[in-house]
Amino acid sequence: MRLGVLDVGSNTVHFLVVDAHPGAAPVPAYSHKAELRLAELLDADGAICDDGVQRLVEHVSSSLRVAEDKGVVDLLPFATSAVREAANGEAVLKRVQDETGVELQVLSGQDEARLTFLAVRRWFGWSSGRLLDLDIGGGSLEIACGIDEQPDAAFSLPLGAGRLTARWLPEDPVDPEAVRVLRRHIRAEIATVVGEVARLGAPDHAVATSKTFKQLARMTGAAPTEAGPRVPRKLTRTGLAAWVPRLATMTAAERARIPGVSEGRSRQLLAGALVADAAMDLFGLEELDICPWALREGIILRRLDGMDGQSGR
Repeated sequence: MRLGVLDVGSNTVHFLVVDAHPGAAPVPAYSHKAELRLAELLDADGAICDDGVQRLVEHVSSSLRVAEDKGVVDLLPFATSAVREAANGEAVLKRVQDETGVELQVLSGQDEARLTFLAVRRWFGWSSGRLLDLDIGGGSLEIACGIDEQPDAAFSLPLGAGRLTARWLPEDPVDPEAVRVLRRHIRAEIATVVGEVARLGAPDHAVATSKTFKQLARMTGAAPTEAGPRVPRKLTRTGLAAWVPRLATMTAAERARIPGVSEGRSRQLLAGALVADAAMDLFGLEELDICPWALREGIILRRLDGMDGQSGR
């Protein structure tokens, strides 16, 4: 069957068309996305500004047209931390539904972590043993660990690259003192959950998902996207640690010239690198395998699991 996954994230609103049926890996067929960066489009009261809401409505509307053109039979629309935590989140949801007919399901932070963990488990399989997954989004950092398809522990921390950049690193180039203050803040936040993860036992396999981790891995030498999703990619702590001080001295335009870094995310790259470096340090991880599947695939897999044995072909 042809599914349409509408992912209203903190950085990107992404409509992904996939061909999928139970027992098989979902195959992407078409992608329609826009970098709205909703986590950065907040007013002084923490509400998504009118322009941001209007752009969201327009992209949801255009996604519906794509769905019709591409033969989508089932739409899976959801929103994450930017809408979940916005002061006007309920109003945003209502306006989207009133103007497009789409009812966005707002995922909790723990739901994000659990569904992403499911996707990672399916990608790497049972041979990975105890999995630890890290995911840096625009609004939050998700952490999940466990030995089954459902994690034994799942956390969501307000450490998204977009959120931190807008609040802590607004200048370009950044203020060195602001970087030091943010670094302390990030490490203090992550430290609140390190003990709970450690009590589960050391992970057999540590994995990272999300665009931020993919760009950090590419920056430190991993294969480019063009090489395909099945090419193994890693992010090493030594490689990342060598880049962090360099990123802190660069402008956003200079970061955008690094291979693998998109112009739209270059401002957020330093904050994302600080989060990744802190997480790897505090969890004692020397390297992370990069998983091409993440939250969207978790949503798809959960939908297929609930099809009650129908072939869906």
